[in-house]
Amino acid sequence: MTRTHRWAATAFACLALTGIAAGPALASAPADGATTSLPTDAAFLRASHQGNLTEIAAGKDAQKNATTSCVKHVGKVLVRDHTKLDADTRALADKQGVDLPAAPTKEQQDMLADVMSKAGTKAYDTAWLHSQAAAHQQTLARIDHQITHGKNAEVTAAAKAARPVVAMHLDMVRGGECHAAAAPKAIHAGNGGQVAATSMAAGVPVALAVPAVAVGGVLVAGGAFWAASRMRRNDSR
Repeated sequence: MTRTHRWAATAFACLALTGIAAGPALASAPADGATTSLPTDAAFLRASHQGNLTEIAAGKDAQKNATTSCVKHVGKVLVRDHTKLDADTRALADKQGVDLPAAPTKEQQDMLADVMSKAGTKAYDTAWLHSQAAAHQQTLARIDHQITHGKNAEVTAAAKAARPVVAMHLDMVRGGECHAAAAPKAIHAGNGGQVAATSMAAGVPVALAVPAVAVGGVLVAGGAFWAASRMRRNDSR
């Protein structure tokens, strides 16, 4: 490799490192699209409660009727996490004076009934995974809308706390395939759930982890650029 090529490769590595550092922040941004019809604040709490009820019911049913250990395990994780998320939702709704529905929506009940009708067959596992992938994508869209457009600070904070949990669930069922290894062993109660594994493994809150990674990437990139500059100066001698 020539000296010029070595310098170019080093500079390219700097840019790549900077891009990696910025990645988590960009990935957490809500996707653009028509979200004006999504619920905010009080309506968000009601929709979240209904979503939690749906996921708890789906998770319990999967533990009984799924044919694979992977789907059974994911069902157990959903029951665990959404039970804790719903406790937070109910406590916040009570504090805000928001009445919560007693049952999931008609659409959610129909979805559950359709999946349950396939109980004990391989078709059940496939239908369950696809329904959960769609449900968690919708939940993430609702959460991101609340984070972007919510007026109530406490409700928005709850949405931010719940987002990593829902994103982790989506990773476990993404594309209608089962990935039980994406689940952590436990989530913390009382703060909306477990944050992303990369930050919690080190005991660092996600709000601090993302800026820290970004700063670290900039420092590493700066060091690499300095090395590249030294290399280029040596080339010119």
